[in-house]
Amino acid sequence: MPAGPSPAVAADPYGAAHDAARALAAATGVERHDVVVVLGSGWVGAADALADPGSTPVEVDVTDLPGFVPVVAEGHVGRVRSTVLGGLRVLTFLGRTHLYEGRGAAQVVHAVRTAAAAGCRLAVLTNANGSLRPEWGTGTGVVLRDHLNLADATPLAGPRFVDLTDAWAPRWRERALAAGPDLVEGVYAMLRGPHYETVAEALMLRTLGADVVGMSTVPEAIAAREAGLELLGLSVVTTVEATGEVIDGEEVVRVAAAAATRLGGVIATVLAGATDLMPAGSTAGRESTP
Repeated sequence: MPAGPSPAVAADPYGAAHDAARALAAATGVERHDVVVVLGSGWVGAADALADPGSTPVEVDVTDLPGFVPVVAEGHVGRVRSTVLGGLRVLTFLGRTHLYEGRGAAQVVHAVRTAAAAGCRLAVLTNANGSLRPEWGTGTGVVLRDHLNLADATPLAGPRFVDLTDAWAPRWRERALAAGPDLVEGVYAMLRGPHYETVAEALMLRTLGADVVGMSTVPEAIAAREAGLELLGLSVVTTVEATGEVIDGEEVVRVAAAAATRLGGVIATVLAGATDLMPAGSTAGRESTP
């Protein structure tokens, strides 16, 4: 398995993100974007909801952009899509790099840093999770309220002191809960993986205050907040932890895929008509080359 970040990210992670943003603008014909959506395991089907009817998305292979590496995880695709949705320019990454791939946190967050350099002011991060609450069955959509970083990793180095109080923006959480009345709100714990949790570990996480657990998202959230982006997190329950049942990676992807279209609709509803809610510095409403 390949180890370490791409040479460009290893040499200068922030410079590599700006180089990738310039290449993305050239490839899509869109100078700046407003929102970045990162799709987790099995979530690819959500992408089709993130474009106005009749509009023409533009897709780019991420390996054609500086600093990116092939996407290898099951249920992920190594492409990024540029769309228009309700007056917003949306970048959707159809897959992500994970810490367990051994490339380091800087590589994991390269997509989010590229999106920030491309003008995005809101990041919507999605994933599949294991539920630590037996009443939250498979297919349940979870709005992330907070997180526990138990992966022993951060994309930050040096004196970069980022405040993570209310990291997951309350106003976007409220919009998501209104858009999906069947959604619940909870705390996400990230472990490094790639192994799944033991029963004892799942019980420990619940005691610590976590509601769901997974292997992604938190490094990207930290990088997004460092760059000044607001955050919305959506997760789908694909397994229920601490039951003693065997966890199957293929089943995780299958369950997430079954919920992806519905949850993609939630994201689209959240973003619809939200141009006036975009944070300062947003490009919403700005003319761009189609």
